[in-house]
Amino acid sequence: MLDIRLIREDPDQVKAGLEKVQCPASVVDEILGLDRRRRDALHELETKRAERGRRSKEIGKLPPEERKAAGAALGSLGGEISAAEEVAQKADEEFQQKMLEIPNLPHPDVPVGPDDSANVVVREADSLPSFDFEPRCHWDLGPALGAIDFERGVKISGTRFYVLTGPGARLQRALISFMLDVHTRHHDYVEVYPPAMVKSDCLVGTGNLPKFGDTMYRDAEEDFWFVPTAEVPVTNLYRGEVLDGASLPIRHVAYSPCFRRERMSAGRDVRGIKRGHQFDKVEMVKFVTPESSDAELLSLLDDAEDVCRRLGLAHRVVQMCTGDLSFVSAMKYDVELWAPGCGEWLEVSSCSNFRDFQARRAGIRFRRDQGAKPEFVHTLNGSGLALPRVLIGVLETYQQADGSVRIPDALRPYMGGEEVLRPVAEA
Repeated sequence: MLDIRLIREDPDQVKAGLEKVQCPASVVDEILGLDRRRRDALHELETKRAERGRRSKEIGKLPPEERKAAGAALGSLGGEISAAEEVAQKADEEFQQKMLEIPNLPHPDVPVGPDDSANVVVREADSLPSFDFEPRCHWDLGPALGAIDFERGVKISGTRFYVLTGPGARLQRALISFMLDVHTRHHDYVEVYPPAMVKSDCLVGTGNLPKFGDTMYRDAEEDFWFVPTAEVPVTNLYRGEVLDGASLPIRHVAYSPCFRRERMSAGRDVRGIKRGHQFDKVEMVKFVTPESSDAELLSLLDDAEDVCRRLGLAHRVVQMCTGDLSFVSAMKYDVELWAPGCGEWLEVSSCSNFRDFQARRAGIRFRRDQGAKPEFVHTLNGSGLALPRVLIGVLETYQQADGSVRIPDALRPYMGGEEVLRPVAEA
C-alpha cells in the first residue's frame, strides 16, 4: 500500500511512477477524491459528536422543566450521528479498497520499459553445458529413470499434475533439505515451517488479495486459502507488530508446498513439469530497515544464485523493467537456470524488494530506540529455489549418453552417497 501522505503531497510524482508500471495516472485523482470525501465525512461526524457532548453538558445545567425538551432534541442529534457514522464508514471502506488496488511504485533504478522485452540480462554463465550427444528433455529422462509418472498424476488429479516416484521423489527431497541447509548454515537464515493455509488477511497483507484472488485456491466454507508461496505465512508472522530495531534484519527461510491456478495455452509450457497447480518451493523472506533494503536485495539475490553455483547449474540474472514488475515489487531480479534438454532458460527465483508496500498493508513496524516513533520495515523475498525446475535443471544438466544422470557432488550426502541414477531397465 502506498503512503497516502505521499499521494497528497506529491501527486505528480506518484502519477509518473504509476504510469511506468502501466497503471493509469487517473487513479491518483480518484484516490484523492475518495480521501477528501472520507475526511469530510469524518469531520462532519466529529463535529456532530462534539455538539452532542457540548449539549449534554448544557442540559445538566438547565432547570428540570427544560431538560425534557432539551433531551428530546439531543435524541434527534443522536440519529444524525448514527447516519453520519454510516456515511463515514462507507467512505472509509471505499477509500481503503481503492488503496489496495494500486500497485507499488518502481524503484528509481529500475529500467523503464513496456514489457519483458525491455528486461536487462545483468550477468550470465560464462559457458553452457555441452554434450557429445543430443540431450534429452526431462519428460523423457524422468519416466526412463522411474522418477516421474505423468499418466498416474493425471489419473488421480487431472492435467498439470504428476507423481514423483523412486529416485525422483528422493531427489526432490534431497534438493529441499540441501537448500534449507545452505541458507541456514551459510547465509544466516532462521528456518520456519509455516502452515500451508492462511486467512484472507494474510493475503491482503502480502498484496495477493484482492487483485489475484482468481489465481488461488481456497476452502469453500471457511476463510482458509492455500498458500501460493511461503512468503505469505512467513511475512505475516509479524503482522500488526512493532519490532525491536535491534532485531533487524530478520531473515527467514521456509519450505512449503505451493498452490496456484495455472492457465496455460498450448505450447512449450504445457510439456513436462515446468508448470503445475501444485509445486514445492524454498522461500527466503527478509525484514530490514529502510536504508538497508537495497543492499539486502543484492545479498538476497546472491543467496539464490549460490544454490545454483553449489549445484553446478548454469544460470543468469535478469532485472525486470518497470513494465514487467509484479504488483508489489519496487525492484525485482529473476534467476534463471539453463535447461539444456528443453533448450530454454527457466526462472527458479524472483528476488524482490517491496520497500514498505507490504509492511503498510500488514502493519509491520519497528522502533530504532526505546520511545522512538515506530517506522515501517522494508520487506523482501526470493525463492531459494523453486521446484520442480531445479529438479529439471539437475536431470537435464547431468544426463549422460546412456540415459543415466550423475548426481551433483553437493547432493550426494543427501542421497545416501548415491552417485548415479540409472534407467529402470539397468537399475
